[in-house]
Order: sequence, then structure tokens, then C-alpha cells
Amino acid sequence: MAPVVGVLALQGAFREHARMFRKLRADVREVRLPAQLDGLDGLAIPGGESTTMGKLLEEFGLCEPLSRFATRRPVFATCAGLIVLAQSVVGRSRQPLLKMLDVEVERNGFGRQVHSFESPVELQPPLGLQGELFPGVFIRAPRIFPLGTRARVVAGLNGEPVGVLQGNLLATSFHPELSGDLRLHAFFLDHMVCGEGNIDRQTEVDAVTSSMTR
Repeated sequence: MAPVVGVLALQGAFREHARMFRKLRADVREVRLPAQLDGLDGLAIPGGESTTMGKLLEEFGLCEPLSRFATRRPVFATCAGLIVLAQSVVGRSRQPLLKMLDVEVERNGFGRQVHSFESPVELQPPLGLQGELFPGVFIRAPRIFPLGTRARVVAGLNGEPVGVLQGNLLATSFHPELSGDLRLHAFFLDHMVCGEGNIDRQTEVDAVTSSMTR
């Protein structure tokens, strides 16, 4: 049975996340209300505008339900989604945060919209082989400052952390959903949502990703 993955669909790049998961044959559902979290095996929180996203989370009554969900189910957060999960934001106190991920972030830490760029990032185990490259798309990307050792750095750019893994939470400064590369979404599905022991699921994903790279 296909894993059921929700994509928070209040604003931002939720359609792109949904497209990636569907290519991996997941059952994808858009989430806008608390009740729509029921029955999900995992959730993606997309990139977008973090302040707007935070306000919409409050408006739709999603802050507490999302916090509860993130304590027991896998969550994949990118860019603005990373900010929403963070403990704190540099120089900003009114940003609504779920405070689930042991990092502080700096909004637009890699530059504003006009400074958007693409650059390969280096993956680290278990996200990939040591030094394995992944196409990083950085759009108003936040900088990550880990707080303690719980948030493990799993992706880097020029020695700076741009991806962290903490238990059931995976978060990146960049936008893998805009890269066309399925590896991070496949990792989330197979190692976090389905578990490493799901051999049939892994074989299926390997076949899909192989056919797309030929």
C-alpha cells in the first residue's frame, strides 16, 4: 500500500512537493485544516514566505495540531518550513514558530530574492554518501545555527549547514522540491515514513528514480 503523505497547502511551493511525491507513487493529500492531518503517514511543509505561512497557521488553527503531529510522525520541511519548525529566529520575536527543531535560523541569511542562486550541496550520511552532491536551489534561504547536538547536520554548503535531521524531522534551507532530483523525497519516504525495512517499497522507488535519470 502506498504511503499517505500530506503537503501543507496554505501557500508556497506545495504543488512542487506534491508532484515529487506522486512521481514516487505516494498517495498525496493537501492539508489546510487540522482534521486533514488525520490518517497521514508523513507531512511536508514547503518553502514560501515564512511570516505569511505563520499567520495562516494561526488563522487556520494549525499550530497546535502540527506540533502534536510532529512529535509522532515524520515531517520534511524546506526553507520557510524549516523556519516554522525552528526554536527561534535571529532578531525576530513575533514569528509564529512550532519550536520542534533544535536550531536557530536567520531569515534571508543567504540573501534576499534578488540574490537567489543554485549551487551543489554536499550530503552527509544518512541522507547520502559522504560528499555526495545534490542540486541546491536557494531562494531567500535561511541560515541554520544548530542549538546543541540533537539536530544533526546532513547537508552543507561551503562548510555551512543547510540541512539537518533530528529524529523524525528533516529540514533544509534549500528547495529540493524545485530541483527535479527525487533523492531527498525518496529518503524521506523510505527511511522516515516507511522505514528502512520496507524492501518492496525501496525497490519500487529505485526503479522510478533510475528510469527518470536515464
